Amino acid sequence: MSQVFDPVPSEHPDRILCCYVNVSSKMQIARISNIPNWYFERVVFPGQRLVFEAIQAAQLEIHSGMMASAILSDTIPCQRLVIQEGGEEFFTADPYAQQRIEEFNEGRSPVPSLSGERDS
Repeated sequence: MSQVFDPVPSEHPDRILCCYVNVSSKMQIARISNIPNWYFERVVFPGQRLVFEAIQAAQLEIHSGMMASAILSDTIPCQRLVIQEGGEEFFTADPYAQQRIEEFNEGRSPVPSLSGERDS
């Protein structure tokens, strides 16, 4: 379910459940730093799904590269990463579908194709 170590501040009732998938071959750092009185940071390994709780205004920053020289490579509004609790059908083992989800999250694809069918 939602992460336990850094709970969303209690003064924010507009909590959402989010999922980010690292479909790259590199380790990434996922960070939320735009919410007052709350800081969220996790290492996301290649192929890992990060499920976390956030508030609607949160922005997930994705930092990639070497640890000593990690650069901000993407910022994704958490509203674009929302999943429904208990929605197991959301998760897919197909790497192509995961790549389409990532491209959609980054705004490079208009509609995520989760069927596994590749574009011609």
